[in-house]
Amino acid sequence: MELTDTPIPGLLVLRSPVHRDARGWFQEVWQRSTMTALGLPDFGPVQHNVSHNAVRGSTRGIHAEPWDKFVTVVHGAVFGAWVDLREGETFGATFTVEIEPGTAVFVPRGVGNSYQALTDGAVYSYLVNEHWRPDLTYPALALDDPIAAIDWPIPLSQAEISAKDLANPTLEGVTPFARRRPLILGGSGQIGSALRSLLPDALAPTRAELDLTDRAAVAALALGEHDLVINAAAMTAVDAAETNDGRRLAWRLNAELPTQLARRAAHERFTLVHYSTDYVFDGQTEVHEEDEALAPLSVYGQSKAAGDLAVMLAPRHYLLRTAWVVGDGANFVRTMARLADEGGTPAVVDDQHGRISLASEIAAATLHLVQGSAPFGTYNVTQSGESLTWAGIAREIFALRGRSRSDVTGISTQDYGAPAPRPRHSTLSLDRLRQTGFESVDQLEALRRYVESRLEPGGSATSATDQRV
Repeated sequence: MELTDTPIPGLLVLRSPVHRDARGWFQEVWQRSTMTALGLPDFGPVQHNVSHNAVRGSTRGIHAEPWDKFVTVVHGAVFGAWVDLREGETFGATFTVEIEPGTAVFVPRGVGNSYQALTDGAVYSYLVNEHWRPDLTYPALALDDPIAAIDWPIPLSQAEISAKDLANPTLEGVTPFARRRPLILGGSGQIGSALRSLLPDALAPTRAELDLTDRAAVAALALGEHDLVINAAAMTAVDAAETNDGRRLAWRLNAELPTQLARRAAHERFTLVHYSTDYVFDGQTEVHEEDEALAPLSVYGQSKAAGDLAVMLAPRHYLLRTAWVVGDGANFVRTMARLADEGGTPAVVDDQHGRISLASEIAAATLHLVQGSAPFGTYNVTQSGESLTWAGIAREIFALRGRSRSDVTGISTQDYGAPAPRPRHSTLSLDRLRQTGFESVDQLEALRRYVESRLEPGGSATSATDQRV
Protein backbone atom coordinates (compact mmCIF):
# COMPACT_ATOMS: atom_id res chain seq x y z
CA MET A 1 0.00 0.00 0.00
CA GLU A 2 1.08 3.58 -0.67
CA LEU A 3 -0.32 6.75 0.91
CA THR A 4 0.32 10.14 -0.69
CA ASP A 5 -0.55 13.73 0.22
CA THR A 6 -2.39 16.22 -2.01
CA PRO A 7 -2.47 20.04 -2.26
CA ILE A 8 -5.53 19.97 0.02
CA PRO A 9 -4.40 19.43 3.65
CA GLY A 10 -5.73 16.14 5.02
CA LEU A 11 -6.94 14.86 1.62
CA LEU A 12 -5.01 11.63 1.07
CA VAL A 13 -4.77 9.16 -1.82
CA LEU A 14 -4.30 5.48 -0.97
CA ARG A 15 -3.18 2.93 -3.56
CA SER A 16 -3.46 -0.72 -2.59
CA PRO A 17 -3.03 -4.05 -4.41
CA VAL A 18 -5.91 -5.69 -6.30
CA HIS A 19 -5.60 -9.48 -6.48
CA ARG A 20 -6.92 -10.81 -9.78
CA ASP A 21 -7.46 -14.28 -11.25
CA ALA A 22 -9.83 -15.98 -13.69
CA ARG A 23 -12.74 -15.54 -11.28
CA GLY A 24 -12.36 -11.76 -10.95
CA TRP A 25 -10.58 -9.69 -8.29
CA PHE A 26 -10.25 -9.18 -4.56
CA GLN A 27 -9.15 -6.09 -2.59
CA GLU A 28 -8.96 -5.10 1.06
CA VAL A 29 -10.97 -1.88 0.79
CA TRP A 30 -10.64 -1.00 4.50
CA GLN A 31 -7.87 -2.55 6.59
CA ARG A 32 -7.64 -0.49 9.75
CA SER A 33 -4.32 -1.61 11.23
CA THR A 34 -2.32 -1.51 8.01
CA MET A 35 -3.82 1.72 6.69
CA THR A 36 -3.53 3.66 9.94
CA ALA A 37 0.07 2.49 10.27
CA LEU A 38 0.71 4.16 6.91
CA GLY A 39 -0.74 7.43 8.23
CA LEU A 40 -4.40 7.25 7.28
CA PRO A 41 -6.49 8.76 10.12
CA ASP A 42 -8.22 6.23 12.34
CA PHE A 43 -11.47 8.03 11.65
CA GLY A 44 -13.95 5.51 13.11
CA PRO A 45 -16.48 4.87 10.31
CA VAL A 46 -20.09 4.26 11.40
CA GLN A 47 -21.96 4.14 8.07
CA HIS A 48 -21.31 2.57 4.65
CA ASN A 49 -22.99 4.04 1.56
CA VAL A 50 -22.99 2.85 -2.05
CA SER A 51 -23.88 4.94 -5.09
CA HIS A 52 -24.71 3.17 -8.38
CA ASN A 53 -24.29 5.34 -11.47
CA ALA A 54 -26.31 3.92 -14.34
CA VAL A 55 -24.65 5.78 -17.20
CA ARG A 56 -21.27 7.25 -18.04
CA GLY A 57 -21.26 10.97 -17.32
CA SER A 58 -23.36 10.85 -14.13
CA THR A 59 -21.91 13.67 -12.03
CA ARG A 60 -22.49 14.38 -8.33
CA GLY A 61 -21.35 17.17 -5.98
CA ILE A 62 -19.59 19.36 -4.98
CA HIS A 63 -20.64 18.77 -1.33
CA ALA A 64 -18.62 19.66 1.79
CA GLU A 65 -20.27 17.32 4.27
CA PRO A 66 -19.68 17.49 8.05
CA TRP A 67 -17.93 14.12 8.32
CA ASP A 68 -14.78 12.37 7.17
CA LYS A 69 -15.18 10.07 4.20
CA PHE A 70 -13.18 7.17 2.73
CA VAL A 71 -14.00 6.77 -0.97
CA THR A 72 -13.46 3.70 -3.15
CA VAL A 73 -14.87 2.32 -6.42
CA VAL A 74 -16.20 -1.24 -6.49
CA HIS A 75 -16.97 -1.41 -10.23
CA GLY A 76 -15.91 0.72 -13.17
CA ALA A 77 -14.12 4.03 -12.77
CA VAL A 78 -14.87 7.63 -11.77
CA PHE A 79 -13.12 10.97 -12.05
CA GLY A 80 -12.92 12.36 -8.53
CA ALA A 81 -12.67 16.09 -7.82
CA TRP A 82 -12.28 17.91 -4.52
CA VAL A 83 -12.35 21.56 -3.52
CA ASP A 84 -11.30 22.77 -0.07
CA LEU A 85 -14.34 24.65 1.27
CA ARG A 86 -12.98 25.00 4.80
CA GLU A 87 -12.15 28.45 6.13
CA GLY A 88 -8.45 29.20 5.94
CA GLU A 89 -5.58 29.77 3.55
CA THR A 90 -6.36 26.75 1.35
CA PHE A 91 -10.01 27.72 0.75
CA GLY A 92 -10.67 27.01 -2.95
CA ALA A 93 -7.71 24.64 -3.47
CA THR A 94 -8.54 21.75 -5.82
CA PHE A 95 -7.37 18.21 -6.53
CA THR A 96 -8.50 15.56 -9.02
CA VAL A 97 -7.67 11.90 -9.57
CA GLU A 98 -9.20 8.95 -11.40
CA ILE A 99 -10.48 6.26 -9.03
CA GLU A 100 -10.88 2.59 -9.90
CA PRO A 101 -10.34 -0.56 -7.83
CA GLY A 102 -6.94 -0.16 -6.17
CA THR A 103 -7.22 3.60 -5.56
CA ALA A 104 -8.99 5.20 -2.61
CA VAL A 105 -9.24 8.74 -1.26
CA PHE A 106 -9.63 9.92 2.33
CA VAL A 107 -11.69 13.14 2.41
CA PRO A 108 -11.59 15.23 5.61
CA ARG A 109 -14.66 17.01 6.93
CA GLY A 110 -15.43 20.24 5.08
CA VAL A 111 -13.65 19.41 1.83
CA GLY A 112 -16.05 19.54 -1.13
CA ASN A 113 -16.40 16.08 -2.66
CA SER A 114 -17.59 15.27 -6.19
CA TYR A 115 -17.14 12.74 -8.97
CA GLN A 116 -18.09 11.91 -12.53
CA ALA A 117 -18.73 8.33 -13.70
CA LEU A 118 -16.36 7.33 -16.50
CA THR A 119 -18.10 4.03 -17.21
CA ASP A 120 -21.66 2.78 -17.30
CA GLY A 121 -22.66 1.08 -14.06
CA ALA A 122 -19.85 2.61 -11.98
CA VAL A 123 -20.32 1.70 -8.30
CA TYR A 124 -18.98 4.32 -5.89
CA SER A 125 -18.60 3.27 -2.24
CA TYR A 126 -17.78 5.33 0.84
CA LEU A 127 -17.40 4.99 4.59
CA VAL A 128 -18.32 7.95 6.83
CA ASN A 129 -17.87 8.58 10.54
CA GLU A 130 -21.16 10.36 11.23
CA HIS A 131 -24.71 9.17 10.61
CA TRP A 132 -26.55 10.97 7.84
CA ARG A 133 -29.52 13.06 8.95
CA PRO A 134 -32.11 14.76 6.73
CA ASP A 135 -31.81 18.06 8.63
CA LEU A 136 -28.09 18.53 7.95
CA THR A 137 -26.94 21.56 5.98
CA TYR A 138 -23.45 22.13 4.63
CA PRO A 139 -21.62 24.12 1.92
CA ALA A 140 -21.94 23.11 -1.73
CA LEU A 141 -20.24 24.46 -4.85
CA ALA A 142 -21.24 24.72 -8.50
CA LEU A 143 -19.67 22.01 -10.64
CA ASP A 144 -18.71 24.63 -13.23
CA ASP A 145 -17.28 27.17 -10.79
CA PRO A 146 -14.82 29.33 -12.80
CA ILE A 147 -12.34 29.71 -9.93
CA ALA A 148 -12.10 26.00 -9.09
CA ALA A 149 -12.06 25.37 -12.88
CA ILE A 150 -12.31 21.59 -12.68
CA ASP A 151 -11.42 19.99 -16.03
CA TRP A 152 -14.22 17.44 -16.25
CA PRO A 153 -13.43 14.62 -18.73
CA ILE A 154 -17.01 14.65 -19.94
CA PRO A 155 -18.36 18.17 -20.59
CA LEU A 156 -20.99 19.11 -18.04
CA SER A 157 -23.35 19.93 -20.90
CA GLN A 158 -23.33 16.21 -21.71
CA ALA A 159 -23.43 15.01 -18.10
CA GLU A 160 -26.31 13.76 -15.97
CA ILE A 161 -26.64 16.22 -13.08
CA SER A 162 -29.38 16.64 -10.47
CA ALA A 163 -31.44 19.83 -10.33
CA LYS A 164 -30.15 20.42 -6.81
CA ASP A 165 -26.51 20.31 -7.88
CA LEU A 166 -27.22 22.61 -10.83
CA ALA A 167 -28.40 25.23 -8.32
CA ASN A 168 -25.22 25.22 -6.19
CA PRO A 169 -23.49 28.64 -5.82
CA THR A 170 -20.10 29.67 -7.15
CA LEU A 171 -17.11 29.97 -4.80
CA GLU A 172 -17.75 33.66 -4.14
CA GLY A 173 -21.18 32.78 -2.74
CA VAL A 174 -20.04 29.90 -0.51
CA THR A 175 -19.91 30.39 3.24
CA PRO A 176 -16.72 28.54 4.25
CA PHE A 177 -17.04 25.43 6.38
CA ALA A 178 -16.13 26.55 9.90
CA ARG A 179 -13.14 24.77 11.36
CA ARG A 180 -13.67 23.21 14.75
CA ARG A 181 -11.96 25.30 17.40
CA PRO A 182 -9.74 23.63 20.02
CA LEU A 183 -11.08 23.57 23.58
CA ILE A 184 -8.73 24.34 26.47
CA LEU A 185 -9.81 23.40 29.99
CA GLY A 186 -7.82 25.06 32.74
CA GLY A 187 -6.85 27.96 30.52
CA SER A 188 -6.00 30.29 33.41
CA GLY A 189 -3.15 28.16 34.75
CA GLN A 190 0.52 28.34 33.76
CA ILE A 191 0.28 25.77 30.94
CA GLY A 192 -3.20 26.92 29.95
CA SER A 193 -2.06 30.53 29.59
CA ALA A 194 0.85 29.48 27.38
CA LEU A 195 -1.50 27.37 25.25
CA ARG A 196 -3.89 30.28 24.76
CA SER A 197 -1.08 32.43 23.40
CA LEU A 198 -0.27 29.79 20.77
CA LEU A 199 -3.93 28.93 20.02
CA PRO A 200 -5.65 32.32 19.96
CA ASP A 201 -8.77 30.88 18.31
CA ALA A 202 -9.26 28.23 20.98
CA LEU A 203 -12.25 28.24 23.32
CA ALA A 204 -11.05 28.54 26.91
CA PRO A 205 -13.92 28.93 29.36
CA THR A 206 -13.05 30.74 32.58
CA ARG A 207 -13.70 29.34 36.04
CA ALA A 208 -16.76 31.58 36.28
CA GLU A 209 -18.09 30.13 33.02
CA LEU A 210 -17.30 26.48 33.77
CA ASP A 211 -16.86 24.83 37.16
CA LEU A 212 -14.72 21.76 36.48
CA THR A 213 -15.46 20.39 39.95
CA ASP A 214 -19.11 20.04 38.84
CA ARG A 215 -19.55 16.64 37.18
CA ALA A 216 -22.85 17.67 35.60
CA ALA A 217 -21.34 20.83 34.08
CA VAL A 218 -18.57 18.80 32.47
CA ALA A 219 -21.05 16.18 31.26
CA ALA A 220 -23.06 18.93 29.55
CA LEU A 221 -20.09 20.16 27.51
CA ALA A 222 -20.51 19.70 23.74
CA LEU A 223 -17.13 18.04 23.39
CA GLY A 224 -18.09 16.41 20.10
CA GLU A 225 -17.95 19.85 18.49
CA HIS A 226 -14.17 19.91 18.92
CA ASP A 227 -11.45 17.90 17.19
CA LEU A 228 -8.99 18.75 19.97
CA VAL A 229 -9.67 18.98 23.71
CA ILE A 230 -6.72 20.01 25.90
CA ASN A 231 -7.04 19.41 29.61
CA ALA A 232 -4.64 21.74 31.42
CA ALA A 233 -6.72 21.73 34.60
CA ALA A 234 -5.33 20.15 37.76
CA MET A 235 -5.12 20.46 41.52
CA THR A 236 -1.36 20.98 42.00
CA ALA A 237 -1.10 22.02 45.67
CA VAL A 238 0.91 18.98 46.73
CA ASP A 239 0.79 19.55 50.48
CA ALA A 240 -2.83 20.74 50.54
CA ALA A 241 -3.80 17.46 48.83
CA GLU A 242 -2.87 15.67 52.05
CA THR A 243 -5.77 17.39 53.87
CA ASN A 244 -9.36 16.12 53.82
CA ASP A 245 -10.71 18.90 51.59
CA GLY A 246 -7.61 18.95 49.42
CA ARG A 247 -7.75 15.18 48.92
CA ARG A 248 -11.31 15.39 47.58
CA LEU A 249 -10.41 18.24 45.22
CA ALA A 250 -7.29 16.44 43.99
CA TRP A 251 -9.22 13.28 43.16
CA ARG A 252 -11.97 15.24 41.45
CA LEU A 253 -9.73 17.33 39.19
CA ASN A 254 -6.79 14.96 38.73
CA ALA A 255 -8.62 11.64 38.40
CA GLU A 256 -12.38 11.98 37.86
CA LEU A 257 -12.21 14.85 35.38
CA PRO A 258 -9.73 13.15 33.01
CA THR A 259 -11.80 9.96 33.31
CA GLN A 260 -14.88 11.86 32.14
CA LEU A 261 -12.92 13.34 29.25
CA ALA A 262 -11.33 10.04 28.22
CA ARG A 263 -14.69 8.28 28.14
CA ARG A 264 -16.12 11.04 25.94
CA ALA A 265 -13.03 11.01 23.70
CA ALA A 266 -13.53 7.32 23.00
CA HIS A 267 -17.15 7.83 21.91
CA GLU A 268 -16.92 11.22 20.22
CA ARG A 269 -13.55 10.72 18.48
CA PHE A 270 -11.77 13.91 19.49
CA THR A 271 -8.07 14.03 20.35
CA LEU A 272 -7.47 14.43 24.08
CA VAL A 273 -4.34 16.11 25.44
CA HIS A 274 -3.68 15.75 29.17
CA TYR A 275 -0.76 16.78 31.38
CA SER A 276 0.82 14.60 34.03
CA THR A 277 3.69 14.90 36.46
CA ASP A 278 6.88 13.34 37.79
CA TYR A 279 4.96 12.74 41.04
CA VAL A 280 3.44 9.57 39.57
CA PHE A 281 6.87 7.98 40.20
CA ASP A 282 8.57 7.24 43.52
CA GLY A 283 11.81 8.91 42.42
CA GLN A 284 14.03 5.89 42.99
CA THR A 285 15.08 5.79 39.33
CA GLU A 286 17.43 8.59 38.32
CA VAL A 287 15.86 9.08 34.88
CA HIS A 288 12.24 8.13 34.26
CA GLU A 289 11.09 6.61 30.96
CA GLU A 290 7.48 7.04 29.79
CA ASP A 291 6.63 3.37 30.37
CA GLU A 292 8.09 3.13 33.89
CA ALA A 293 5.67 1.54 36.35
CA LEU A 294 3.65 4.08 38.32
CA ALA A 295 4.53 4.28 42.01
CA PRO A 296 3.24 7.57 43.47
CA LEU A 297 4.19 8.53 47.01
CA SER A 298 1.64 11.27 47.78
CA VAL A 299 -2.10 11.85 47.45
CA TYR A 300 -1.36 14.32 44.67
CA GLY A 301 0.75 11.74 42.83
CA GLN A 302 -1.84 9.02 43.37
CA SER A 303 -4.64 11.14 41.96
CA LYS A 304 -2.55 12.09 38.93
CA ALA A 305 -1.59 8.46 38.33
CA ALA A 306 -5.26 7.49 38.33
CA GLY A 307 -5.95 10.19 35.76
CA ASP A 308 -3.08 8.92 33.62
CA LEU A 309 -4.52 5.41 33.52
CA ALA A 310 -7.90 6.74 32.43
CA VAL A 311 -6.46 8.94 29.66
CA MET A 312 -4.41 6.04 28.30
CA LEU A 313 -7.70 4.32 27.39
CA ALA A 314 -8.71 7.12 25.01
CA PRO A 315 -7.95 5.98 21.43
CA ARG A 316 -6.61 9.40 20.38
CA HIS A 317 -4.60 10.81 23.27
CA TYR A 318 -1.38 12.63 24.07
CA LEU A 319 -0.35 12.28 27.71
CA LEU A 320 2.42 14.81 28.37
CA ARG A 321 4.37 14.24 31.55
CA THR A 322 6.14 17.30 32.94
CA ALA A 323 8.03 18.39 36.06
CA TRP A 324 8.82 21.61 37.89
CA VAL A 325 6.61 23.85 35.73
CA VAL A 326 7.51 27.53 35.37
CA GLY A 327 5.18 29.97 33.63
CA ASP A 328 3.19 33.08 34.34
CA GLY A 329 2.11 33.76 37.91
CA ALA A 330 3.63 32.57 41.17
CA ASN A 331 6.43 30.02 40.77
CA PHE A 332 9.81 29.04 42.19
CA VAL A 333 11.89 31.07 39.74
CA ARG A 334 10.01 34.28 40.48
CA THR A 335 10.30 33.68 44.21
CA MET A 336 14.09 33.17 43.98
CA ALA A 337 14.48 36.26 41.78
CA ARG A 338 12.59 38.35 44.34
CA LEU A 339 14.67 37.03 47.23
CA ALA A 340 17.86 37.74 45.27
CA ASP A 341 16.72 41.30 44.57
CA GLU A 342 15.75 41.88 48.21
CA GLY A 343 19.06 40.62 49.62
CA GLY A 344 17.66 37.33 50.92
CA THR A 345 19.74 34.26 51.71
CA PRO A 346 17.30 31.36 51.37
CA ALA A 347 17.70 27.75 52.44
CA VAL A 348 16.49 25.57 49.57
CA VAL A 349 16.00 21.81 49.19
CA ASP A 350 19.21 20.31 47.80
CA ASP A 351 18.48 16.58 47.46
CA GLN A 352 15.69 16.54 44.87
CA HIS A 353 16.98 16.35 41.31
CA GLY A 354 15.32 17.32 38.03
CA ARG A 355 14.80 19.87 35.30
CA ILE A 356 12.39 22.77 35.04
CA SER A 357 9.67 22.85 32.37
CA LEU A 358 8.80 26.25 30.97
CA ALA A 359 5.06 26.42 30.31
CA SER A 360 5.87 27.93 26.91
CA GLU A 361 8.01 24.88 26.08
CA ILE A 362 5.23 22.52 27.12
CA ALA A 363 2.75 24.40 24.95
CA ALA A 364 5.12 24.37 21.97
CA ALA A 365 5.70 20.63 22.38
CA THR A 366 1.94 20.08 22.54
CA LEU A 367 1.36 21.81 19.21
CA HIS A 368 4.34 20.00 17.69
CA LEU A 369 2.84 16.62 18.58
CA VAL A 370 -0.74 17.45 17.62
CA GLN A 371 -0.05 19.35 14.42
CA GLY A 372 2.69 16.97 13.34
CA SER A 373 0.42 13.94 13.75
CA ALA A 374 2.91 12.24 16.04
CA PRO A 375 1.93 8.77 17.24
CA PHE A 376 -0.57 8.91 20.08
CA GLY A 377 0.70 8.00 23.53
CA THR A 378 2.77 9.28 26.44
CA TYR A 379 5.63 11.78 26.07
CA ASN A 380 7.90 13.39 28.65
CA VAL A 381 8.25 17.16 28.19
CA THR A 382 10.77 19.20 30.21
CA GLN A 383 13.81 21.32 29.45
CA SER A 384 16.90 19.39 28.42
CA GLY A 385 20.42 19.42 29.89
CA GLU A 386 21.97 18.26 33.12
CA SER A 387 19.76 17.74 36.17
CA LEU A 388 19.96 20.20 39.02
CA THR A 389 18.58 20.32 42.53
CA TRP A 390 16.17 23.04 43.60
CA ALA A 391 19.07 24.69 45.41
CA GLY A 392 21.16 24.40 42.24
CA ILE A 393 18.48 26.19 40.24
CA ALA A 394 18.19 28.87 42.93
CA ARG A 395 21.96 29.44 42.77
CA GLU A 396 21.76 29.94 39.00
CA ILE A 397 18.96 32.46 39.45
CA PHE A 398 20.97 34.32 42.10
CA ALA A 399 23.94 34.46 39.71
CA LEU A 400 21.69 35.85 36.96
CA ARG A 401 20.61 38.57 39.40
CA GLY A 402 24.21 39.47 40.22
CA ARG A 403 24.31 37.65 43.54
CA SER A 404 26.76 35.00 44.72
CA ARG A 405 25.74 31.37 44.35
CA SER A 406 26.96 30.82 47.91
CA ASP A 407 24.13 33.02 49.19
CA VAL A 408 21.84 30.01 48.70
CA THR A 409 22.10 27.35 51.43
CA GLY A 410 21.14 23.76 50.73
CA ILE A 411 18.91 21.76 53.11
CA SER A 412 17.53 18.23 52.97
CA THR A 413 13.96 17.27 52.18
CA GLN A 414 13.74 15.76 55.66
CA ASP A 415 14.83 19.01 57.28
CA TYR A 416 12.35 20.95 55.16
CA GLY A 417 9.59 18.76 56.64
CA ALA A 418 6.87 19.03 53.97
CA PRO A 419 3.60 17.16 54.71
CA ALA A 420 3.64 15.37 51.34
CA PRO A 421 6.53 13.10 50.29
CA ARG A 422 8.46 14.16 47.19
CA PRO A 423 10.25 12.02 44.61
CA ARG A 424 14.01 12.29 45.04
CA HIS A 425 14.65 12.05 41.29
CA SER A 426 12.32 13.87 38.88
CA THR A 427 14.43 13.83 35.72
CA LEU A 428 12.39 12.61 32.74
CA SER A 429 13.86 10.99 29.64
CA LEU A 430 13.28 13.07 26.51
CA ASP A 431 14.26 10.43 23.94
CA ARG A 432 10.72 9.71 22.76
CA LEU A 433 9.98 13.40 22.27
CA ARG A 434 13.26 13.86 20.37
CA GLN A 435 12.28 11.07 18.01
CA THR A 436 9.35 13.22 16.85
CA GLY A 437 11.74 16.05 15.93
CA PHE A 438 11.26 18.28 18.99
CA GLU A 439 14.35 19.41 20.90
CA SER A 440 13.84 21.16 24.23
CA VAL A 441 15.96 24.13 25.23
CA ASP A 442 18.64 23.42 27.84
CA GLN A 443 17.33 24.35 31.28
CA LEU A 444 20.17 26.78 32.06
CA GLU A 445 19.49 28.66 28.82
CA ALA A 446 15.75 28.53 29.51
CA LEU A 447 16.35 29.98 33.00
CA ARG A 448 18.44 32.80 31.57
CA ARG A 449 15.80 33.69 28.97
CA TYR A 450 13.00 33.56 31.53
CA VAL A 451 14.78 35.68 34.12
CA GLU A 452 16.09 38.24 31.64
CA SER A 453 12.90 38.61 29.59
CA ARG A 454 10.16 38.29 32.19
CA LEU A 455 11.51 39.49 35.52
CA GLU A 456 12.56 43.09 35.96
CA PRO A 457 15.09 43.51 38.80
CA GLY A 458 13.70 44.77 42.05
CA GLY A 459 9.97 44.73 41.60
CA SER A 460 8.13 42.40 39.28
CA ALA A 461 8.91 39.05 40.85
CA THR A 462 6.08 37.61 42.89
CA SER A 463 6.21 37.58 46.66
CA ALA A 464 4.45 34.23 46.89
CA THR A 465 5.88 31.62 49.22
CA ASP A 466 7.30 28.57 47.44
CA GLN A 467 7.18 25.01 48.71
CA ARG A 468 10.89 24.31 48.08
CA VAL A 469 12.11 27.19 50.25
